[in-house]
Amino acid sequence: MLKEYQTVTNIYGPLMLVEKIDDAKYGHIVDIELSDGSVRHGQILQVENDKVLVQVFEGTTGIDVDKSTVRFLGKPLTLDVSPDILGRVFSGLGEPKDDGPEIIPEKSLDINGAPINPSARDYPNEFIQTGISTIDGLNPLVRGQKLPIFSGAGLPHDDMTAQLARQATVRGKGEQFAVVFAAMGITFEAAQFFINDLTETGAIERAVMFINLANDPAIERIATPRFALTAAEYLAFEQDMHVLVILNDMTNYCEALREISAARKEVPGRRGYPGYLYTDLATVYERAGRIKGKKGSITMVPVLTMPEDDKTHPVPDLTGYITEGQIILSRSLHRKAIAPPVDALPSLSRLKDKGIGPDKTREDHADLYNQLYAAYARGKEAQELATIMGEDALSDEDKKYMTFADKFEARYVSQGYYDNRTIEQTLDLGWELLSMFENVELKRIDVDLIEKYMPRFREKVKS
Repeated sequence: MLKEYQTVTNIYGPLMLVEKIDDAKYGHIVDIELSDGSVRHGQILQVENDKVLVQVFEGTTGIDVDKSTVRFLGKPLTLDVSPDILGRVFSGLGEPKDDGPEIIPEKSLDINGAPINPSARDYPNEFIQTGISTIDGLNPLVRGQKLPIFSGAGLPHDDMTAQLARQATVRGKGEQFAVVFAAMGITFEAAQFFINDLTETGAIERAVMFINLANDPAIERIATPRFALTAAEYLAFEQDMHVLVILNDMTNYCEALREISAARKEVPGRRGYPGYLYTDLATVYERAGRIKGKKGSITMVPVLTMPEDDKTHPVPDLTGYITEGQIILSRSLHRKAIAPPVDALPSLSRLKDKGIGPDKTREDHADLYNQLYAAYARGKEAQELATIMGEDALSDEDKKYMTFADKFEARYVSQGYYDNRTIEQTLDLGWELLSMFENVELKRIDVDLIEKYMPRFREKVKS
């Protein structure tokens, strides 16, 4: 029998204090029945002796302290799962919101899953094709990797994440692939854009979406990525699928954490964020990966907007410590109408060498991206010199690299949001761009590879 209490003593912000409680446990959920008969839902945030602190998902506005009944359900927050969750859209609390049928659950899973045990982890070493050249060619995404996108206010990270959700796939026969998309604190227009984009392109059939809007309670925002990862764990480790999890926007998630921390009157850390921000982010990020003996995998792409484009802000800074690289969007490239505006030079995938090469992408992949990086970096230096000293002060060689940098941005980086390039097309484009250099200038590519791949691109350019 469920225990009911009418001992609410205090409400502040989204939190409710209930006293004279016995046998309450952290993380369990409660129902709050108001005087008008309506019911709200909450989760136990803290237990101290006979006092319980409850976070109310729908907010505490309009709750009468004296006339409210709190019912302790004796179980944690769970998500009902079955293969039928594919193709569905859920609220941030895992409730269907697409007018589809109710999910007939195969099982109910606790959303507070544990990070993968390091001793059980399998090393990420298989390539995921995103169709985006700046990722596939220069910073390859590997199954089981955590590769965040660092963006800024006003930059088109929504378009890029929608492109990832549409285009990402694994190479090989008989491999099942799914996308779990969690949106936190986004506008209604942005949510509708994601839903319409995936629906119109048919990608929704292999996707599961969890949508938390900007006007939804902050408390719900904290639960949303955990619902998404619970769905991903079920698909990956029980249905043997390769799952790409996109979390957009983790900055909104961290703002919700800060709001709740302030309501609890906790001592703030850097910039007002709670001192346990690193630990909390780790509980989310470390649920991605591969497990020994399991066929499926979870690959994660968290998206976060850097306040004032500051990489030292606590959210991108701590994310960088936990994850394996970063894809950085550039405001200057965006102003030049380059889409997606990925800044190739500071972007990094720490596991890129593990997912490329013969039988994965192609034998020339590693040498090719090293040469492209070197030539592009030299070209950007030449552009900076031209800005300071004037183009006439540059040597012919500097001008050549500056021309390469312009072509690289216009053709390789800028591909639009609906151009889905195979890895072979991306690599071939790299060779074509490098064909403007003599063989002796390509110092980072093995001579045998130059002789094998370059001739046909030189002929193509001449014709």
